[in-house]
Amino acid sequence: MQDDSVLLNVENLVKYFPVRRGIVIQRHVADVKAVDDISFFIRKGETLGMVGESGCGKTTAARTILQLYRPTSGVVEFEGTDLAVTKGKELRLMRRKMQMIFQDPYGSLNPRMNCGNIIGEPLIVHKITSGRGEYRDRVAELLTTVGLSPYMASRFPHEFSGGQRQRIGVARALAVRPSFIACDEPVSALDVSIQAQLVNLLEELQAQFDLTYLFVAHDLSVVRHISDRIVVMYLGKIAEIANRDELYENPLHPYTKALISAVPIPDPLVEAQRERIVLTGDVPSPLRPPAGCVFHPRCPIAVDDCAGVHSEGLSNERGVPELREVSPDHWVSCIRV
Repeated sequence: MQDDSVLLNVENLVKYFPVRRGIVIQRHVADVKAVDDISFFIRKGETLGMVGESGCGKTTAARTILQLYRPTSGVVEFEGTDLAVTKGKELRLMRRKMQMIFQDPYGSLNPRMNCGNIIGEPLIVHKITSGRGEYRDRVAELLTTVGLSPYMASRFPHEFSGGQRQRIGVARALAVRPSFIACDEPVSALDVSIQAQLVNLLEELQAQFDLTYLFVAHDLSVVRHISDRIVVMYLGKIAEIANRDELYENPLHPYTKALISAVPIPDPLVEAQRERIVLTGDVPSPLRPPAGCVFHPRCPIAVDDCAGVHSEGLSNERGVPELREVSPDHWVSCIRV
């Protein structure tokens, strides 16, 4: 998408993990198709939510965008630079503009480093501070920004609660003054009350520092609260993209409808009257995804064309439906819509 307001543009992104067999001589026998040809964009200053069940490729997509995993193919264009072909010093310079908040607040912090050193390490790596005094001042400022006290800089991770550890992760991501942060399920390991505090903090930081977020999560209620637009993924592919209100009020893809029907509603009368969609079967293996639409084995409205039996109106020889815009800024990957 060619638009000055677009910060990140992802086109036909693919990430396969090879499966090898053998001890001395290893043979490439298959691929785990974690992310399989996805395209979307994120505008400057917005939050793009990404939802889907476990194993659908959300975290892999986020890590591949930041080049923690190098993509198998595709384009990841950040501020006009294709990160997929960028290497070495140039990529290191781009990393200052992109950071990540990891899911596990217990496993993402080095237990042998105190809080101040964890937050300050990016300052040293990217040579942002010029002296010890400026370094300490910057660490103290970051701790205050995320709601922690500067005197906590000497404490180690085991001395903090889960919510405090995640705040340290947020401070570490902010250290290099990025413009884009990928939030990989940052609240899923926290209590509900702590989740609300962290989501509010992320919103405040976004307004304060003009940040752009990719927000990966399972909780559809949290995603609706914080996101401007939402991407729904299933088995490595995008099922639907829409504005948050449009997606919740007018879901079009059968999988999106099933997801939203699983979100509880506080009003018991409304909850009792609404339609509940229960999907049958299990999620297919990403080692051998179904031909045609990957959702068709569980889809309640599937027809022969969905399985790639007939290829009319489908995008390639396997009968994979293309992601098409059915209304302004509402994209769906389904031939029945």
